[in-house]
Amino acid sequence: MKPSFSISKPKSQVLKDKIKGRKIIECPNGTVPILRNTKEYVATAQYWEKKHFNPLTVQSHGTHFAGVKSQGDGPYHGLAAYMSVHDLNISRDQTSYGTLFVGSGDNNKINFIQTGWMVNPSLFGDGRTWSFGIWKGANGTGCFNTICPGFVQVSKTDPLSGPFPYPVHKGQERAVYASIVQEKDVGNWWVTDVRYNGPDVHIGYWPKELFDLIGNSVDIVGVTGAVQASPSGVSPPMGNGHLPTEDENESAHVKGVQIVHSDFKFSKKLKLEKLLDNNICYGLKEGKKHVFKESNLFTYGGPGGNSCGI
Repeated sequence: MKPSFSISKPKSQVLKDKIKGRKIIECPNGTVPILRNTKEYVATAQYWEKKHFNPLTVQSHGTHFAGVKSQGDGPYHGLAAYMSVHDLNISRDQTSYGTLFVGSGDNNKINFIQTGWMVNPSLFGDGRTWSFGIWKGANGTGCFNTICPGFVQVSKTDPLSGPFPYPVHKGQERAVYASIVQEKDVGNWWVTDVRYNGPDVHIGYWPKELFDLIGNSVDIVGVTGAVQASPSGVSPPMGNGHLPTEDENESAHVKGVQIVHSDFKFSKKLKLEKLLDNNICYGLKEGKKHVFKESNLFTYGGPGGNSCGI
């Protein structure tokens, strides 16, 4: 089973040689990889779900973010983005992540879907960097990964959530190029790993019946780095833990952003709004323009600390 859409890819040899995505698992025919849901894992996931970055109400206690969004130019049916992936040293009461998001809001109702990479020691049980998915649907339903009914895992090699591997070859970048796209006619929301040296991997989908606001389209799409501070008010590092610098290779970065508009076609024509709630602890910098290689859309990140506010 796979969706009907396809994702256009930049003809950049540099990008092709550097991308290194999720961990691949080989499951027997007729089975798919699903993360084991222990009672502790479910309880911890429910705790962090309430604190997770909400793209529709970005002001949230202890949450900080740096990225971009597109709103007011829709309707939208998804987006794709390449994100560098990083290890971070954070405490068990903090989380730091990079995420793509799609969503809509109406009065007190909120629907959204997110996927990306995350460091969350209390959720995943270790300090490694993991892929993740989260959704919020009708009547307040929703959850991380597969702890509740909703997400349909299709790929038998690439799970929705798992630790990111390290590059095998020297010079490769640890990164993921992911997309969240609504399938035309059917209406389901698919998460896909974009591959430059092979066919894309369609990991699975959230059925449109889970949602009461985004069954047909969404009002907002974007990509951002985000963190959740500890209860004591100490904010964790974001991105690669450093503020953006002139040397973009030394900064966390996002590139290859494409938005799916009302015609269900990917477009690189972007009308974006910057998201940065704290310029003391974190930074957001527009990417440099290049001729012979894919340009970064933006670089971001920062060290966090005690003075980031709430």
